[in-house]
Amino acid sequence: MPVSSEQITAVILAGGFGTRIQHLLGDLPKPMAPVNGKPFLEWVVRWLAAQNIRRVVLSTGYMTESIENHFSSQPVAGVTVLCVPETTPLGTAGGFLNAVHQSKINSAAWFLLNGDTLVFANLADAIRELQNDSTAGVIFGREVPDTSRYGSLVSDANGNLACFAEKRPGQGVISTGVYLFRDALVKKFPTKIPLSLEAEVFPALTTAGESLKVLRIHAPFLDIGTPETLREADFFIQQNIAQFQPEIV
Repeated sequence: MPVSSEQITAVILAGGFGTRIQHLLGDLPKPMAPVNGKPFLEWVVRWLAAQNIRRVVLSTGYMTESIENHFSSQPVAGVTVLCVPETTPLGTAGGFLNAVHQSKINSAAWFLLNGDTLVFANLADAIRELQNDSTAGVIFGREVPDTSRYGSLVSDANGNLACFAEKRPGQGVISTGVYLFRDALVKKFPTKIPLSLEAEVFPALTTAGESLKVLRIHAPFLDIGTPETLREADFFIQQNIAQFQPEIV
């Protein structure tokens, strides 16, 4: 069935402690790192608003209260934000499923991304892929000259995910951590806890014959997980300000 942006709920994994940059943040959780006058996580939500996403669920962990208080007192116009705490480590897929189930939202599809990264993927491109009823989900991949730090996505002749390759040197396509899943696909995820998307969910789904389209993009990308990349964040936001929903004054 076709899916529109109004039928999609975004889930942001925002439970990171941020060990490598904690000395720069004090008591703040990593996604709340101040960047260009706002918490980084707010920039992620503003980007989603610009993609016409109106429902956002935050899977939170460390310092949940500070995240919830921020979005209660300073909401992003037109976006409903719900925080779902992760009280024990659940893994990437486990945290996602916990957010989906605890939110009690009925959604045709789920847009999953991380709260400490920004990649300007075009959601409309992924929605177009879902016009094909046989496509159950979309993985945004990014071409890089060296995949040795990440592992890489291997696609078949139709552009569907075949497998995740182990870390190895050389050019390839890595996952951006941004995914669009039909709700029917999410219901087929394994139920064990903790649960990893890359190591457990995707292999199980591809083995079962589910079609996960790998959509290659060349969009700007930022991960604030190191002191070096956090220092680059202000300029990154300024350089790409047109990507975000503007503030309503």
